[in-house]
Amino acid sequence: DNDLRQHMDATFSKIEKDYDKLRFLSGSLQKDSQQKQKAIEMLFQSLEKLQKEKADEQDMLEAMDLKADKAALGSKVNRSQFEANMERLDERMQELQSEISGQKQHWNKVQKKFSDAMEAKLDRLELKVFRKRLEDSWNRDIEDLEKRMMGDTGAGIKKQLPVPFTCLSCDRMLTMQVPGQ
Repeated sequence: DNDLRQHMDATFSKIEKDYDKLRFLSGSLQKDSQQKQKAIEMLFQSLEKLQKEKADEQDMLEAMDLKADKAALGSKVNRSQFEANMERLDERMQELQSEISGQKQHWNKVQKKFSDAMEAKLDRLELKVFRKRLEDSWNRDIEDLEKRMMGDTGAGIKKQLPVPFTCLSCDRMLTMQVPGQ
């Protein structure tokens, strides 16, 4: 019973340490996820802003035909540079979307690992059974200890004295009150 109890105590303390580690890791992952979510939201806001501010190409061509000379407009806006910048912006947006999906996959993997680790630990019902066994064992040990403590282990034994006492020197009968009666 002692070996089993020590083994169960060691297992329980190991489970508690594992639980604390997992709780710390999940807290760190949640903070990291929140920070990345904020960064993602900021990127989406800047993307929406850029899309609002971006001129529609068809509208731009129509406006150029109506209002400005194409040669004069070409000197003010370098079309190849604008297209190169837009391509880089598009590539960066693609990279960010792939990073976002990678983060989501990583988060899902971590959640799966966490849930698998929690399922591998003792089930609550098993823990209740273990607790009941420990309590029963402790109660038995306490009862055994109480029996040993209450048993006659003193140097002398209580013995009822005869009610009429006699004097030791003269054997005359004495009447005395016995303590405890």
